[in-house]
Amino acid sequence: MSSSSLQYSSITKKAIMALVGLFLITFLFVHLGINLTLLIPGTDTTADREIFNLAAHFMGTFFLIKVFEVILFGGFIIHIILGLIIQIQNWMARPKRYKVEGWSHTSPFSKFMIHTGIIILIFLVIHLMDFYIKAKFLGEVDPVTYGGQTYHDLGALVVMKFKQGWFVIGYIVAFVLLAFHLDHAFQSAFQSLGLNHSKYMPFLKGLSRVIAIVLGIGFTVIPLVIYFSENIQV
Repeated sequence: MSSSSLQYSSITKKAIMALVGLFLITFLFVHLGINLTLLIPGTDTTADREIFNLAAHFMGTFFLIKVFEVILFGGFIIHIILGLIIQIQNWMARPKRYKVEGWSHTSPFSKFMIHTGIIILIFLVIHLMDFYIKAKFLGEVDPVTYGGQTYHDLGALVVMKFKQGWFVIGYIVAFVLLAFHLDHAFQSAFQSLGLNHSKYMPFLKGLSRVIAIVLGIGFTVIPLVIYFSENIQV
């Protein structure tokens, strides 16, 4: 294969990975929005979880959402595989380290993208086993009734997990690493799509930082509030 073909193939992989990454960031905001409903005050602990459980039920049963679920899992797989392939290709293309490395090579946000990505993958597998698989396939989630209809009480499972200190620490570490990953990933996605211009790249870099901070703080605040709150119980 010619060098031009290899370069084209690499650019294509990066573009696909960028589009999938932007799609996954959109999902994270939806996920955060649903999780935040666990913090809505109610008259009792069951009412506190009602919106969350109804939203989780809708996400798991509505036809279009189920199609989106398949696309989402496919997106994760594609993003991970392409990330590994591109990283390996970069290592092979640069067998010797640069004597003087620029910011793009020394920044922890870019230099350790593959490492944070692998840790996030491990967390994702554990997260799916704790929640998705238990509810979807094992039937290990307690039922709860709203308006005469029975639902999975996923909210209770989340609260139970967030009452365990070791789980809260692991969860926060995972999302802090995700925030570092996103800080570089969002702006890098636009560069991979050929939208790298001096006029608007500073804005995209700033937006990338804002997205990383909002998602990072949002996902870490939830377990902390639940862990320390006496009003939120299983």
